[in-house]
Amino acid sequence: MKARTSHPHDTPAYLMLRDAGELTERAASARQHMETCDLCARYCRINRLKTRQGAVCRTGERAVVYSLGPHHGEEDPIRGTRGSGTIFFSWCNLRCVYCQNWEISQRGIGHQAEVDELADMMLSLQQEGCHNINLVSPSHVVAPIIAAVEVAARKGLHLPLVYNTGGYDSLEALRLLDGIVDIYMPDMKYGDSVAARRYSKVRDYVEFNQTAVIEMHRQVGDLAMDDRGIAQRGLLIRHLVLPDNLARTDRVLAFIAKHVSPNTYLNLMDQYHPCYRAAKNPPLDRSLTLEEYQRARATASKYGLQRLDARQSRRWLDSW
Repeated sequence: MKARTSHPHDTPAYLMLRDAGELTERAASARQHMETCDLCARYCRINRLKTRQGAVCRTGERAVVYSLGPHHGEEDPIRGTRGSGTIFFSWCNLRCVYCQNWEISQRGIGHQAEVDELADMMLSLQQEGCHNINLVSPSHVVAPIIAAVEVAARKGLHLPLVYNTGGYDSLEALRLLDGIVDIYMPDMKYGDSVAARRYSKVRDYVEFNQTAVIEMHRQVGDLAMDDRGIAQRGLLIRHLVLPDNLARTDRVLAFIAKHVSPNTYLNLMDQYHPCYRAAKNPPLDRSLTLEEYQRARATASKYGLQRLDARQSRRWLDSW
């Protein structure tokens, strides 16, 4: 059950904004938002053009980039045959105690990139033949991303943009991204804000996350692919199943089916294992069991969610 298209999604949406002159206006508006920053659901209201002190994301005017390159480990419609052109941003607006990339998200390893440099990164990934530009952990750097897309689009960027987010996004940011992002790929980490507060150190995660995902779907709809099975536009949701149903997977899946779309492309992720500070936060101190993951899959089926990413880890395949 795959939604496919050849047109009209062959041309990224941001090129229309470029041609209309609106992409430049969006970049200027996003920069203004940084003066009292509301570009993620933290709503720090810090003037990030002058300082990063007090900003939970610890990021000022410039984005910090950890790495870039073709990535072959993403979902099938995203990685395709030539890889997804990923740009990994350092720091994060979440504080997950079990983060598997904590050196990047919590230590901020990387270097500050000017807008022109970030644009050149996008163009270099296009030159390498990647299927898309995959912006990983972008929520706290929306403004420099939009500015870089504006520069890159003038220089010939024409790949779909993937917004690969932890899901704690503000409507203000998403409205700026409307018509710029082609593929939204948010996490829906929790169906319980109490757990989110305890394990990711954020308030009202569920409320902000659900509002954001509904807006993302309004903008781009269900995931649509070309004749090769490569995503061109739409929504792809990720949910990491946690031990003891800590994330309330049942609530997340019910929400997707009832309030987003039963045709949502979903990666129900099975790879949880203890990282970072998980050992001090049981039951996160153990890996997911086969029974727990099977229960999550059964719940997805119960709610009629059939567009599940097909890949399974070797551990599960060997167990079945």
